Amino acid sequence: MSYPLTLGTLAFFLAVIWGPPLIRWLKRAQLGKRIRLEGPQSHQVKAGTPTMGGLLIILPVVLITIGLNLANLLGLNLIGESVLVPVLALITFGVLGFADDLAGVRRRRGDAQGMLARSKFPAQVALALGLALIMYFRLDLRSIALPTVAERIDIDGWWVAVAVFIIVASANAMNFTDGLDGLAGSIAAICFAAYGGIAFLQGQVWLAAICFTIVGATFAFLWFNAYPAQLIMGDTGSMALGATLGVAALMTGQWLLLPVIGLPLVAETLSVILQVGSAKFSRRFLGRDIRPFKMSPLHHHFEMLGWSETQVTQRFFLIGLLSGMLGIALALL
Repeated sequence: MSYPLTLGTLAFFLAVIWGPPLIRWLKRAQLGKRIRLEGPQSHQVKAGTPTMGGLLIILPVVLITIGLNLANLLGLNLIGESVLVPVLALITFGVLGFADDLAGVRRRRGDAQGMLARSKFPAQVALALGLALIMYFRLDLRSIALPTVAERIDIDGWWVAVAVFIIVASANAMNFTDGLDGLAGSIAAICFAAYGGIAFLQGQVWLAAICFTIVGATFAFLWFNAYPAQLIMGDTGSMALGATLGVAALMTGQWLLLPVIGLPLVAETLSVILQVGSAKFSRRFLGRDIRPFKMSPLHHHFEMLGWSETQVTQRFFLIGLLSGMLGIALALL
């Protein structure tokens, strides 16, 4: 375990050093965050805060992982191909998120939208399908692990469909969670630490190393994202981290535990689905707008109830920490 933990520490220091010049560059390029007009008024002060902070995480993780596994990557052996999948997830979804952030920054209207869903969602599915096919055909991943069951269950071709769903859902769930200073980063760090621990217990030291490298780089991001944030993760980071988390879950075979380990991510996603679904249903069939939450995603609902931003972040962090511990416990059964 010393190897993954050491890499996490190295990633932290590299990313912290890389942080100030990145922030200065983003400010010079005027790549500042747009804030939803209908959102909590306290968030309006965040307008103009440099976004695309996911670059602070992605670059050190990719450089460290590729640098330490160059021989395996060039040799195209099993470890090299296995290392390549999470790196590809981080890069490809990071590029897609960067394009989304850039579209949001350049949009002249007073909203905070980036790419349209009809463009972004098909791109996510295509990227996820490519990653799923690599894992299915090259890594021979096609099974599911169940707590208390010793043998894994082979689901064959259905695994590809499940993998695409998990990667896309995880990418969007992390994206929904990215709305408060320190929230998405802290939840992401917990999830990757949990799956890093599971991977290590399975003997997948290289996967544990990638997970803890991401944890270290994410801690460095949180250094600058702590309230009041100097840097915002943006879709560049949230989509990249979410998709890579889905890949890590799939590669351990413990993807059924992802809703447990990532409980805050699930809660945030369900709040959006329920909010939109209930509004559409009530307007169509009841003639009035009925919504279960004051605002979605869920963290905004609690803000509207009077919780401070730091209270929401810290309480979600505590729930995330407990759910991560429970997920590891279930993986050991």
